[in-house]
Amino acid sequence: MKTMTCKQMGGACDETFSANTFEEMAELSKQHGMEMFQKGDEAHLKVMGEMKAIMEKPGAIEEYMAEKRKQFEEHPDD
Repeated sequence: MKTMTCKQMGGACDETFSANTFEEMAELSKQHGMEMFQKGDEAHLKVMGEMKAIMEKPGAIEEYMAEKRKQFEEHPDD
């Protein structure tokens, strides 16, 4: 099990998520992002705008996710 913050997963706050796999961690982060979007949280909306810009570049989102996976794998277990 690993615990990482929203910021470590590419978000905007210090809320923590705990998961056994990168896929679980990414899903928790995504759910949190959707909640913050619905609340209109400015910091998260800014990060989402930056993510949208990344997604518009061919291959960029794959590189971004590969980097996040690497960070997850290198992060120490709880």
